[in-house]
Parts: sequence; C-alpha cells; structure tokens
Amino acid sequence: MKKFYLLCVCSVFMAMSLSPAMAQKKKSPKFKVVVLAEMGDRHRPYVDAARLWLEEEAKTKGFAIDYIENAEKVNDAFLAQYQLFIQLNYPPYMWSDSAKASFERYINEGKGGWIGFHHATLLGEFDGYAMWPWFHEFMGSIRFKNYIATFVSATVNVEDKAHPVMKKIPGKFFIEKEEFYTYDASPRANVHVLASVDEGTYSPNSDIKMGDHPVVWTNPKYKARNVYIFMGHDPSLFKSADYKKMFSNAIEWASKK
Repeated sequence: MKKFYLLCVCSVFMAMSLSPAMAQKKKSPKFKVVVLAEMGDRHRPYVDAARLWLEEEAKTKGFAIDYIENAEKVNDAFLAQYQLFIQLNYPPYMWSDSAKASFERYINEGKGGWIGFHHATLLGEFDGYAMWPWFHEFMGSIRFKNYIATFVSATVNVEDKAHPVMKKIPGKFFIEKEEFYTYDASPRANVHVLASVDEGTYSPNSDIKMGDHPVVWTNPKYKARNVYIFMGHDPSLFKSADYKKMFSNAIEWASKK
C-alpha cells in the first residue's frame, strides 16, 4: 500500500512538473501577426467578420494575433515583434511621418510580410491628408478614381494559378457583393497581377468600369512578401469558401521570409 501511495505521489509530481513545459510548448505561436483594422461605421461589419474568422484561423494554424486601430504604435521596435502585418481596410493616410518611415523599412528590408485589403488603395488626397508617395508606388502607382456605391456581384478570374496565394482556388470565383474601386490607371504595368474582375459580369450592370481591372496583386519589387486583395467591404465575403481559402493562403505565404 505504501509503495502504491508513493507511486501515485510521484506520478502526480511528475505530471505537475511536466505540465508547465507542455503548456508553454503548446502556447508558443508559429508566428505573430499584427492587424491594423479600420473600425469606422462603413467597414466595421466586414472587419468584425474578419476578426472572427482570423481568431479561428489562428487557433487552427497556430499563430498569434494582436490588433491595433490606428498607426500610433507603429515604429521599428513594435514591428520587429511581427512576421506579418495585415492592413485590414485601414487607409494609407492618418499615419505619422515616423510610422510611415518604420513601415517603409519593414517592407523595403523584408522584415515581415504584408497583406492589404480594400481601403488600403484609397490613394489620393483625403480628409486633409496628402497622398503617401511611397505607398502610391507600392500599390502600383495608382490613384483612386471612383467606386460602385450601389454594389454589384461579379466574377473574378484567376490569372496566376501557380502562385501560392491562389492554391486550390478555382479559375473563376464569385463575389456576391462589392463596391469595386476604379483607379486612374491599371496597376498591371507595375505589379504582378494574380486575379482580375470581369466587369462584364457586374450585376446589376454599372457604367463605373476601368477596362483592365486587377483586384489581387503582389509587388515583387519589394523585399517583403506582399499581396493586396481588393475585396473587403461586405461581411458576406466570409460565406465564400474561395475567399477564405485565398485569405488563408495569403497568410501562409506572406508570413514566410
């Protein structure tokens, strides 16, 4: 009986000794992501849906996420904590000069990856802010021109099926509701286009078109892995398995150096 008691005590002691180490191992994330999210009224429903999806994705894939709602914390030391920066609808203005400089170094030197959505190409002069020249070039030297305020559905055509962001994405996929932006020019000459929207499939039809209309692209001129995904206004996007897979692929690819 005494031996059995001692055996039980030893077993409990060993379990208690091992559990902190096991817990620590379990909690160590594969990589860290910071999400700069726009929390304004227009984009709040999409951002909320994205956060719910991201939390589940993080649990499944084993990465950690922190959220910020403005660029005030952005500096070299802050960015050094993260392997991936997600610009979730946050525009390319309302950044301090020092935050811009740190972000530019982060991308130019490949210190981490970047995924931008939707509002990240609201490039121009807005709310009293001048256009950010570096970001203008990063996004393919485009300037915001117009958008479909009444929303349309449309078909997106994948152009580079071999790119990791498009892994297991069909050649065409459907977008239920979006306010497609137009720009002063197509970014194609300055970026690598992964997908474009077929403006002929707009429903209802819209006269707000730009012809060659990329909606997913990467800029290989920069050391950081980067991808811009235009679609990002309506929470219904998270009903789409193709959209979620593309988002997941982008995280996996852009988080690696």
